[in-house]
Amino acid sequence: MQLMRNFLSSALVLVMMTAPAIARQQQASPVNENAVTTDILEDGLRAYEQGNYKAAFDIFLEFGAQGNPFAQFNLGNMYENGLGVKQDYSAAVNWYRRSADQGFSGAQSAMGRYAMRGDGMQQDFAAAAEWFRKAGVQGDAKSQFNLGVLYATGQGVPQNYATAATWYRKAAAQGFASAQFNLGDLHRLGQGVPKDPASAAAWYQKAANQGASDGQFNLGLMYQYGQGVPKDYAIAASWYQKAADQNHDAAQYRLGLLYSLGLGVPEDYSAAAGWFQKAADQGNAQAQYFLGYAYAVGQGVTQNFSAAVSWYTKAAEQGNAEAQRSLGVHYSLGRGVLQDYASAIYWYRKAADQGNADAQKMLGAYYSKGQGIPQDYAAAATWYRKAAEQGNTDAQARLGAIYAGGQGVTQDFVQAHKWLNLSAAAGNDAAAKGRDLVAALMTSAQIAEAQALAREWKKK
Repeated sequence: MQLMRNFLSSALVLVMMTAPAIARQQQASPVNENAVTTDILEDGLRAYEQGNYKAAFDIFLEFGAQGNPFAQFNLGNMYENGLGVKQDYSAAVNWYRRSADQGFSGAQSAMGRYAMRGDGMQQDFAAAAEWFRKAGVQGDAKSQFNLGVLYATGQGVPQNYATAATWYRKAAAQGFASAQFNLGDLHRLGQGVPKDPASAAAWYQKAANQGASDGQFNLGLMYQYGQGVPKDYAIAASWYQKAADQNHDAAQYRLGLLYSLGLGVPEDYSAAAGWFQKAADQGNAQAQYFLGYAYAVGQGVTQNFSAAVSWYTKAAEQGNAEAQRSLGVHYSLGRGVLQDYASAIYWYRKAADQGNADAQKMLGAYYSKGQGIPQDYAAAATWYRKAAEQGNTDAQARLGAIYAGGQGVTQDFVQAHKWLNLSAAAGNDAAAKGRDLVAALMTSAQIAEAQALAREWKKK
């Protein structure tokens, strides 16, 4: 089983790395600045904390109308969250803007959020960047992070990883975990900073120590593959465990792999299946495939072909090539489903189009037999060749046989010998016998040419 590296790359959102992240207020809580609040404002804060939002709103409204920036910010907060007043993003923007124009960083950060989302105002990334900059120079960590994201993605500002790193570093110095994670990613990829796996691991460690599940997951990968840190499966497993306990599906999948292989943890197929199940339930396609495999072979779970097909289907519909190939096998053999060659061919083709060599070989076999599809030796040769070029020894043998017989291709003993010889060298006894039969029909020069072609292929 090959373990693939699947880092969560370019942390452009706080959790899933698919879109620009905006650091948002974790809970609706008003600002309390003793230096500028009066006793009446303190009453408003107390009312808010006690859940008497209407009373708090009335107090903040009185002072906001008089120009108090903290009351104005709190009014924006309450309109944004619908506390003590009907939720109204336009009104929230109005009060945030009045506070921001007086230099209050929290309101400037809020204006950046609204400009970026386009809630209550026209979406404007350039304006968002400017508001985040105003708050960032005052030390607002969320704004520093968000401005870094805009520079990393080139939204509202020229794309510049080095500048992104500068702003991330400011936020990271204040302990902002997402910025620490992003810095780790930039160092791992060499974007805007020198490529340095050790620095990447150190930043992931900082984020992981704060409980950031993405940081824990990527740190686990660094230890699993020995990137920037000594390879250590046990430490990798411990970080995956921390992230998995936070319901991180990729970490759950990785932990399942380690248990299935006995790397860093005792080999335990039941535990592996349990972690695959958790990740699969969240839609992780790789975990769905491995859970399907566990059911297909009865590894850690009771063998159940129907369950295997169900999980393979979920993964296959997400584009997982191995699951698509496996569905081809089950439909071909009638395991867990009614035997259906057309469906088998459908799924083999899906996997073959993604470069899966086994599926390419099987598709070639179906064309060669004319099973579930019109017989077409030329198409068979095409698919066998695709698989053979990837080193699939069975496909090499079949392609050699096609050249020997001239089925779908011009008969060519040199090509036949080349492919049969390659398959034989990998231990295919039938291919060796076929090669020797073909060699009996060839001249010494043709055999030498075929052997030279095989040697050249192996150099690729």
